[in-house]
Amino acid sequence: MSKLSPIINAEELVKLNSSAIILIDARAGINAEENFKAEHLKGARYVDLNKDLATVDCNPKNGGRHPLPSFSKFSEVLSKLGISPSSHVVIYDDKNGSNAAARFWWMLKAAKHEKVQVLNGGLQEAVKAGFPVSSEIENFEKTRNYPITEWNLKTAAINEVEKARNNSENIVIDVRDKNRFDGLTEPLDLIAGHIPGAVNVPFSENLDENGLFKSPEVLSKKYTEVLNNKTSENVIVHCGSGVTACHTLLALDYAGIEIPKLYVGSWSEWSRNDREMATKETK
Repeated sequence: MSKLSPIINAEELVKLNSSAIILIDARAGINAEENFKAEHLKGARYVDLNKDLATVDCNPKNGGRHPLPSFSKFSEVLSKLGISPSSHVVIYDDKNGSNAAARFWWMLKAAKHEKVQVLNGGLQEAVKAGFPVSSEIENFEKTRNYPITEWNLKTAAINEVEKARNNSENIVIDVRDKNRFDGLTEPLDLIAGHIPGAVNVPFSENLDENGLFKSPEVLSKKYTEVLNNKTSENVIVHCGSGVTACHTLLALDYAGIEIPKLYVGSWSEWSRNDREMATKETK
């Protein structure tokens, strides 16, 4: 049986039987849930980045702004959404997959869920393709708690990143935009800059001019050059808080490249822990 593509195009979604999938709206940010209630793809269920896909600590020093939830909490979230191990889940957001759709995709993959896809182009592309929208909130049955005992995709903790950033056999990839990486601006964290030794490959480079993922062939060529024969075990990907980094992990999987390690704490954790930092002033 061929592997299910991690990306589904809007035209494909329109043709699917809606009763055969669980459609998840993963928009995040200011007024995200209110926007969902006002209008969403018909049949969609809402997942909250802060409440469902993370256990937010009052101090981001401890694991960053979006630490992973416990297995029991995530199991309850999936049950609340009506997701079972056999469900076909399609996730979208309104930021080309970078908002929280890719994060939820990564978490489901890490929970060994087989049938999960991210909608290419997100909400806007589906509307353009004629998928119906609604303001009605779906009624659906909860499922039994989803069995999760470990994350089956690789993660890296802060001390591992410390070792990797100065090791030529490793590569640490920062997917934030160049201005944040260069320390010119920082809209979310206390200090602007990046982890010394990291390389900047903005997640936006995964997309074409229409906000759609580039083809697997183009992405494979790009990341084969970036990774330079390094194995997934020696590659660590991060962002500000472990959310948009998943966009690049999704792109790598789409390209047929083994998913490397996610540094969940990312810059939000690193910059609060007295680690060496490359800032505008130190460059």
